[in-house]
Amino acid sequence: MSTQYFTYRDLRVYQHAKDYVIFVYALLKQFPKEEQYALCDQLRRACVSIPSNLVEGMSRASSKEQLHFIEIAYGSLCETMCQLEIAHDLKFINDEDLREAETRSTAIAQMLSGLRNKRLTVND
Repeated sequence: MSTQYFTYRDLRVYQHAKDYVIFVYALLKQFPKEEQYALCDQLRRACVSIPSNLVEGMSRASSKEQLHFIEIAYGSLCETMCQLEIAHDLKFINDEDLREAETRSTAIAQMLSGLRNKRLTVND
C-alpha cells in the first residue's frame, strides 16, 4: 500500500500527538518500579490513544464518525493530563515536567478543537 493513502501523517496535530507519546514515555522512566503496572500502564494507554483515535477518525468517510474519534482523542488527552497531575502530586514528576506536559497538552487540545470545528462545517 502506498503512503499516499496515509494522509493523517500530514496533520500537524497527529505529529504533535505522536511527539507527546514519546515525551510521556520518557517521563515514565522516572516513575518508581512499583508503578510500572499501575499508573504507568494507564498513562501509556491513555497517551497512545490520542494519536491512535485521531488516525482512526481520519480514516472514516463521514464527518460524524471523524468527530466521534476526535472527541475520543480529546478525552484521552484530558485523561493523560489528569494522570500526570496525579503523578506530580505523588512526586513522580517535577514542576517543570508538569508545566511542559500542560504546554504540550494545551497545544494539542487547540489543534484538536480546530480539526473538530473544521469537521463540523463539512456536510456528508
